[in-house]
Amino acid sequence: MSFEIAITILVFIMTMSVVLLRPGEINEAWPASVGAGMILLTGIVSSDDISDIISKIGGASVTIMATIVMAVILESFGFFHWAAARLAYLAKGSGYRLYWYIQLLCFLMTLLFNNDGSILITTPILILLLTNLRLKPHEQLPYLLSGALIATASSAPIGVSNIVNLIALKIVHMSLYMHTAMMFVPATLGLLFMSWLMFVVVKKKIPEKLPNSKYDIEEMFFTKKFHPLKGTLSIETKRKRTIFMLRVLLFVFVLRCLLFVASYLSIPIELVAVLGSLILLLWRWYHLRTNPIDIFKKTPWHILIFAFSMYVIIYGLHNAGLTAMLVKICEPIVNQGLFQASFIMGGLVSILSNLFNNHPALMIGTITLTEMGLDPITLKTIYLANIIGSDMGSLLLPIGTLASLIWMDILRKNNIKVTWNDYLSVSLIVVPLTTIVTLFLLFYWVQLVFA
Repeated sequence: MSFEIAITILVFIMTMSVVLLRPGEINEAWPASVGAGMILLTGIVSSDDISDIISKIGGASVTIMATIVMAVILESFGFFHWAAARLAYLAKGSGYRLYWYIQLLCFLMTLLFNNDGSILITTPILILLLTNLRLKPHEQLPYLLSGALIATASSAPIGVSNIVNLIALKIVHMSLYMHTAMMFVPATLGLLFMSWLMFVVVKKKIPEKLPNSKYDIEEMFFTKKFHPLKGTLSIETKRKRTIFMLRVLLFVFVLRCLLFVASYLSIPIELVAVLGSLILLLWRWYHLRTNPIDIFKKTPWHILIFAFSMYVIIYGLHNAGLTAMLVKICEPIVNQGLFQASFIMGGLVSILSNLFNNHPALMIGTITLTEMGLDPITLKTIYLANIIGSDMGSLLLPIGTLASLIWMDILRKNNIKVTWNDYLSVSLIVVPLTTIVTLFLLFYWVQLVFA
């Protein structure tokens, strides 16, 4: 092993250890940026490499942050309280019905925004709802855990729902349109299987009948008198509030569709995303008369630092020769056939994601694939198998994704305790089976439609 590889691997392991252990609740962007700085000091990553990194992650990062800004704007509109009230109403006192509506909400929020934004939206909504229903901690856990798992895994069907997916798309030169055409059907069927399997696993822990709410969550927010400094949205009737929220969601949906149109027409999708977030900010200013500065303060910009820093470290591993070593190991496997390659590569990325987080795992896996000289369909199919490993297989442990780390942080801030045993009691059964089923579905869908 060369000196460069040894140094880079050591920096990588040290960085990921701090990211996953988070001593003193340190933000994951700090150890990542320190690790990236150490790599840059060694000279393994050059200034030309930095320019290449920025070109690869720039558009993806801007797109994701623009959608997260939209997610933060929803909170100021009272969407969290409105959605919590709607869930309580739709459940009609049934704990089982509430489970399925939570699954649907988390799936849709990830498709409309992204997995990190979905966690930032759905977790506070569920905490509001479950607290208001006076459920005991052990009764809240199945809803919180299943919601987080489906919200994170739902980034698989469309590439724009995950920053690392968008970055990887750029590397393999794959459009959002092609990603969705090849992935939406198998991934969505895999998510349906995941929801059903989770329900089977947690059913005994879910109350059949829900207790009555302590108060009307929606009224608590919307009946506040409008104050220009506090920026409270005052809408008198529930019907008008519902119409307003549906208009906002319709706007986000149309914008989401325009991203795919832009991708198909080779227009930079980040331009559409930024324009959409600016329009929503102006809409918010019109209704609330509040300065948009507060939105930018609430936006988790550290995600950008984390993504850039991790890519610098991964580029260091690549330049030091690690991906060349992986190519020699993986090439014989890939040459065995598409079926075996999809399962083995998808499984490998799943394992790496749970050990080191899915950001570096998918980047390493994707860069390795591009060095093999594969034909376009084979490359894209195995890449999508990697996505399944990165977005679904990574959920085996609560440290496998940035979204799950954000979820755990939100729970800690709300004094909700989730132990590893609680998490593993569901994930050890659900995640491996879902990953395998979805990989099967991907292979046969590609054979059926694209072969």
